[in-house]
Amino acid sequence: MAGRAAAQVTPPGTATPATPPNAAPAQEPAHQPNDTPEQPRNWSLHFQQTLIDQWHNDLRTPYAGDYSLADRESAKLSFTSTLFIGRRLWRGAAVYFNPEVAGGSGLSGARGIAGFVNGETFRIGDPAPNLYLARLYLRQTFALGPNTEADEDDLNQLAGPRPTRYLAVNLGKFSTADFFDQNSYSHDPRTQFLNWSLMSAGAWDYAANTRGYTVGGVLEYVTPGFALRFGSTLMPTTANGPDLDFHYGTAHAETAELTKTYRLGGRQGTVRALGFRNVAAMASYRTAVALARYTGEQPSTEAVRSAHHTKMGFGLNAEQELTKEVGLFARVSYNDGRNETWAFTEIDQSASLGLVSTGARWQRPDDRLGAAVVLNGLSPEHRAYLAAGGYGFIVGDGALNYGLESIGEVYYSISLPRYHAAISPDYQLVINPAYNKDRSGPVHVVAVRLHVEF
Repeated sequence: MAGRAAAQVTPPGTATPATPPNAAPAQEPAHQPNDTPEQPRNWSLHFQQTLIDQWHNDLRTPYAGDYSLADRESAKLSFTSTLFIGRRLWRGAAVYFNPEVAGGSGLSGARGIAGFVNGETFRIGDPAPNLYLARLYLRQTFALGPNTEADEDDLNQLAGPRPTRYLAVNLGKFSTADFFDQNSYSHDPRTQFLNWSLMSAGAWDYAANTRGYTVGGVLEYVTPGFALRFGSTLMPTTANGPDLDFHYGTAHAETAELTKTYRLGGRQGTVRALGFRNVAAMASYRTAVALARYTGEQPSTEAVRSAHHTKMGFGLNAEQELTKEVGLFARVSYNDGRNETWAFTEIDQSASLGLVSTGARWQRPDDRLGAAVVLNGLSPEHRAYLAAGGYGFIVGDGALNYGLESIGEVYYSISLPRYHAAISPDYQLVINPAYNKDRSGPVHVVAVRLHVEF
């Protein structure tokens, strides 16, 4: 079985985004140009653990398929534990190593909702804890000027001076979302919104194996005002599968993104424009449906997969500081939807909008309150495939009365700084799960998240 989720770790020097309400309690940016640089450290060592217990209400639906959200099920618990080890090698170079343990299960095996409700779950058959390598990559930075700013010791980040203008090369195993589609307010399901289509652009079918990681390289050009990134990475051998395809000539993914910072009414904002192109042995939805009509059988993408099929798309991502305590974010994304989803989740169009606030107004400055809405949609070819009884790897009810999948999420993060922890109750409302108005529910999903990090 397959699935998709990954922790998001912001790389050093991400073009000075707006001060995130989810970040450190201080309300000034963590890294100010011309600061006296902190004494360089050769090692960085951090740890995180996240547990999420999640439940949904009982449903009454006229029919269900193999990949439908279950009408009735018990609460599901998931957890991840990650060790973040960084080591400085030589001038401008460091290696990062992240062993990770994950276990538990998502609701209905992480199926039945395209914008799935727990970004820390994987679609893996065995819920027993598993140890695996999440990241192992080399980062080399080349200064393009004399000015520096101070990096603090953080997840996959070494303390010390960093040039304000530089080129960086990253090679190895990582999550593509570590470098692209960053957002201060909505990017990390361990501390922010849980929903898959809020942690990343929903229609960005980014290269990743079952657990959300890939192998490849990312080149960065970063200045104080803007950044340009390009990555080329491996694709999984099968749709959302656990193994990566090392036949690079026939299976690969390219991603490019431009990040620009600005000020509006004296408040900082950031906008990001992303484009991607994936190449793999995908199936055409139209071909799968045509073959099923000819044979009289249920359509299947596995029966018509062929090499060198592509998927292309784009995403726009913006964040804006409204006040010292409140930030606004939005994303829109699109892919052509002609060929099957291969890595992330079955969304061909997505739009999201949300607000995040600190708890300073009620004397809880370290707390965070977030609220967001998402609309997810499918291409005509994808709709026809599901309506004919086809299955993807996330959704499939055996039939389809199409409607936009609509999701709302609210969370409140209660900071426990004495214990390096936070407890977050979370609520999600899902209308038309898996785009099916016949199974509209609505679905009420309640969760409690415990996150520890030091």
